[in-house]
Amino acid sequence: MAHLLQPDLRASKQTVPQEFDQVASHYDLLQWLNPGYRFNLRQSARRLGAAPRARILDLCCGTGLSTEALRRVYPEAEIDALDASVSMLERARRRRITASVRFLHGDAMDLAHAGVSGPYDAVLMAYGIRNLPDPDRGLGEVLRVLRPGGAACWHEYSVRDSWISRAVWNAVSLGVVIPLGRLAAPRSDLYRYLHQSVLDFDGVCAFEDRLRRAGFVDVRTEPLLGWSRGIVHSFLARRPR
Repeated sequence: MAHLLQPDLRASKQTVPQEFDQVASHYDLLQWLNPGYRFNLRQSARRLGAAPRARILDLCCGTGLSTEALRRVYPEAEIDALDASVSMLERARRRRITASVRFLHGDAMDLAHAGVSGPYDAVLMAYGIRNLPDPDRGLGEVLRVLRPGGAACWHEYSVRDSWISRAVWNAVSLGVVIPLGRLAAPRSDLYRYLHQSVLDFDGVCAFEDRLRRAGFVDVRTEPLLGWSRGIVHSFLARRPR
């Protein structure tokens, strides 16, 4: 999978769904070993501030951990969960969280083609925006399917603004994530790609500016707890009323 290591990161992102297909059966192992991973997802879900019976879209839901977090925080909500990896969706459907959850296969940059139609009261996108070949197009899709005043949260890595955060991320990736990823899926270099994708992603201020340019308002960033403080953030915004 040398194509994921090419300098053209945007080109390599076209293959990310297929690479997640390769690691789907082992993917949750690393998340179980990540202290605070599920707690932080629930924290970002809470920060959406959605009503109890809201209609919520979970973009790039992966194996359903983010969907599970939304269900825990909003047990009465109607949830649509979308991912571009068929194998990750298969894992998500096995979580027994299917009551009022509709799992969809599709591209976060083309929601209409995937059968996703708004308006939604809230959108959560965990660890997804930096993997899109065209993140601005993805932001435009989120804005389009939100109701006026609707809330969105991007639960995402951002380390570019802090050398300390970059150093911690490099240490965790090179010392834990990549070696364990190679053991779990020796034929995939996905975890090396993910390491680099975090380093290349927007800094906090740059992503906030990107959200404003896309048309969002009330943009702000909230920290998360544990070892990932300063590394993973809740980026929050709303569609104008």
